Amino acid sequence: MATSIFGAQPATMSSRGTVVLEAIKHAILTGALQPGQPLVETDLAQQLGVSKTPVREALKTLAGAGLVTMSEYKGASVRTVDTALVESVYDLRLLLEPEAVSRTVRRGADLTPAAEALRRADASADRADRSLANRDFHRALYAGCGNPLLVSSLDSLRDQTALISAAAWSRAATWEREADEHRDILRAAQAGSHDEAAGLLRDHICSFLERVMSGGAPT
Repeated sequence: MATSIFGAQPATMSSRGTVVLEAIKHAILTGALQPGQPLVETDLAQQLGVSKTPVREALKTLAGAGLVTMSEYKGASVRTVDTALVESVYDLRLLLEPEAVSRTVRRGADLTPAAEALRRADASADRADRSLANRDFHRALYAGCGNPLLVSSLDSLRDQTALISAAAWSRAATWEREADEHRDILRAAQAGSHDEAAGLLRDHICSFLERVMSGGAPT
């Protein structure tokens, strides 16, 4: 029997589909499932101790989030992080996220979730947990902008941003620098300095993009 990359799974799950989805996502973001690796429903179901149905649904959801690619002939595979993906995701973030954060600060929205996400990032056990906590940090800063369509647009990039971060960190661990930048952004936001917070965020996104692209997009 093949060794499971997911660890022990409970025999009974209150929300089996959610557990399967999060297990596969975590395996992708830690690199246990490599970019470009085929995702065979039967194999994943066996390792997770479930039927193929929740695995199939999880893969569809992950494809919609941009973590998995689906081919009529080749089936599902882990998405490869290439230059086109990095440039597309970060171009859109630069256009939308600083403005959303500025609006959040101007409206005096609660920033407690952002501080909590920073604490979770610092305490994370692996790069997947850290990447997801960082994703939550960014969302906490733009979620209070007052425009649901703007929030939805940025939400659609969250998983792909986490995938890019995890892939980049597998090549060079730069999360401590990014954590310091996050703390500076939060301090400005908590002080009510919306222009400073937006500017620091823009610099943060640009500096990460430059580090990623200077060595070629991670794969």
